Amino acid sequence: MTRCPEECGKQWRPVQGKLGWEKQKEKEAREEVGEKREEKEKRKWKKEQTVEIKKVAEEWEIWNEEEEAARSEAEAKMIVPEKFHQ
Repeated sequence: MTRCPEECGKQWRPVQGKLGWEKQKEKEAREEVGEKREEKEKRKWKKEQTVEIKKVAEEWEIWNEEEEAARSEAEAKMIVPEKFHQ
């Protein structure tokens, strides 16, 4: 019961509660919002992981190119006499 001073002065009136189907609708809406939030977080996590993987792959490619360049440079020095390098 609640008091409605604006409407009824000092009288107490019972508050009509929500019906079962209204409560169920609200509960389903809250669950749906929670599911959407979880799905959004999962997509965000997957996106972050994909970005991380791409960064690592780029670093490996750069490292491989540097290694290959160093190897070819060492091979070139072995093949060509040192007087041509100066």
